Amino acid sequence: MNATAPDFVVAIPARYAASRLPGKPLRLLAGEPLVLHVARRALTAGAREVWIATDDDRIATALEGAGVRVAMTSADHASGTDRLAECARIAAWSDETIVVNLQGDEPFAPAAGIRAVAELMRAGDTEMATLAAPVTDVETLFDPNAVKLVRTADGCALYFSRAPIPWPRDAFARDRSRMPEGGPWLRHIGIYGYRAGFLQRFAALPPGRLEQIESLEQLRVLEAGYRIAVGVTPEPFPPGVDTPEDLARAEAWIASGHG
Repeated sequence: MNATAPDFVVAIPARYAASRLPGKPLRLLAGEPLVLHVARRALTAGAREVWIATDDDRIATALEGAGVRVAMTSADHASGTDRLAECARIAAWSDETIVVNLQGDEPFAPAAGIRAVAELMRAGDTEMATLAAPVTDVETLFDPNAVKLVRTADGCALYFSRAPIPWPRDAFARDRSRMPEGGPWLRHIGIYGYRAGFLQRFAALPPGRLEQIESLEQLRVLEAGYRIAVGVTPEPFPPGVDTPEDLARAEAWIASGHG
């Protein structure tokens, strides 16, 4: 790590019982467990430590010799945030430690993107940081599984939504089949940074009304009055793995020479 790089840790929540892809962390991708691919991505980003927060001994076993540390956490956590809050307590990080939450289904997360989140936390004074990418097609803009966001002039999140935001009233009154002018519209990338002390406060907050309506945990932070810095990713994040179809696409991506 060079002298100007932010000092940070990466924590990866890896729950065994994923609803849409049971046993997801241990599903094989190019002959190796998915979670191992994600761990390697974190290691290439220059983190001081890489931790896997899991609830299953089989995941810990799959990571032996990978150069990462494992926190055995409760199977009862409602979210990855809760799991990482327990991981932070197990790891005994100081409140000021910058933690990057890399989802356990991102086997192609670029190292530059992981570092960018840590840098947003180091350079700014917000409670959290995350990334976004421009929306380039109208199908993504209307896809409820692709979370959109809007930012303030200084780059902080105003709102996250499954709906197209902002809504271009005049353009969509004429035609909703193509991207409107006046962008860029932004799609959220589910990677987060925070300091370990705020991670504990976040996990202790009750679920917010907006969070429950949209099923987006990050809205809990905004509704409670905290700030989230949003940077545009320096490199594309290829799609993560959440379904058997995603896993097949990831295999094809690697077979084509990527990854």
